[in-house]
Amino acid sequence: MSIPISADEALRTLGEELTGGLELIAAATSVAELEAAEVAMLGRKSRFSSVQRALGSLSEEDRRTVGRRTNEVRDAFRAALAARRAELDAGREARLLEADRIDVTLPGRRLRPGSLHPLTIVQYEIVDIFTRMGYRVVEGPEVETEWYNFDALNFAPDHPARTLMDTIYLDVPGESGLLLRTHTSPMQIRTMEAQPPPVHVVVPGRVYRNEEITAKNMPVFHQVEGLAVDEGIAFSDLKGTVETFFRALLGPEREVRLTPSFFPFVEPVCGGKGCRTCAATGWIEIMGAGMVHPKVLQNVGYDPERYTGFAFGMGYDRLAMIRFGIPDIRLLWESDARFLEQFQAVG
Repeated sequence: MSIPISADEALRTLGEELTGGLELIAAATSVAELEAAEVAMLGRKSRFSSVQRALGSLSEEDRRTVGRRTNEVRDAFRAALAARRAELDAGREARLLEADRIDVTLPGRRLRPGSLHPLTIVQYEIVDIFTRMGYRVVEGPEVETEWYNFDALNFAPDHPARTLMDTIYLDVPGESGLLLRTHTSPMQIRTMEAQPPPVHVVVPGRVYRNEEITAKNMPVFHQVEGLAVDEGIAFSDLKGTVETFFRALLGPEREVRLTPSFFPFVEPVCGGKGCRTCAATGWIEIMGAGMVHPKVLQNVGYDPERYTGFAFGMGYDRLAMIRFGIPDIRLLWESDARFLEQFQAVG
């Protein structure tokens, strides 16, 4: 239902609604308040809507005048509503950005610098010394066959190293005689099979044995194999090479003792005073070495009457213990950042 209204009264109402409506829009501080202002100005119960409904009671000339003014006021309302909505949205975005802002005006927290692991450091040093002596570096598989790990190296079928007390065998369907290599010595055979003499190689890598974990033993450790084969190589060459290497790595004052034993080379770790690592003896076993057996040369097709050689294998976990004064081999495997960060300057 519409109530009769004069043209002057309608124009006055539209003017008042425009002024009040624009003020209401400008005062809105949220989208909800803005929507409430829109309902108050343009809703069915608003004075603006009442003027619209009364247009039919006006004369044709007044209806054109009031109708044109009605459209102007509606357009002004909608433009003001859109502008204020954009301002509110922009303000909300600004508040969200401010909440997520990261203060970069102060120096950032630097990441802890990385470093080489002490085992890696010692491996690099060992390789560097031997390559300067004319050796080259080769690597081989960690899963080996009994032939390369034992038979070709002249281990007797009943040798104790073949038993489960020392060797970790693998149960692989369709395969037999596979094991985790117990030393890097299989690369002696693989290298000599691949080339004629002379041979001068070192082989760094991981090896596996069924060992009890103690201060100086781990079931997984690192070894460097060395092999030299040529005409006229004698035991004196082995002795000179070993002594030259250890003094280059551990210092010229380092005492080296050679003893006729299954593993004939031992190395002081505490200057002979005795400690937990050396079981209070003052010495720690580092290397097994000797002249290459003629049968091993025959196994790869070398003439043992013409060629001789020497081979050695050292655990460089223990060398790292000596090199850096580490009392317990287990520290090398614990990944404790407090321990490893001590080697940043060296690495």
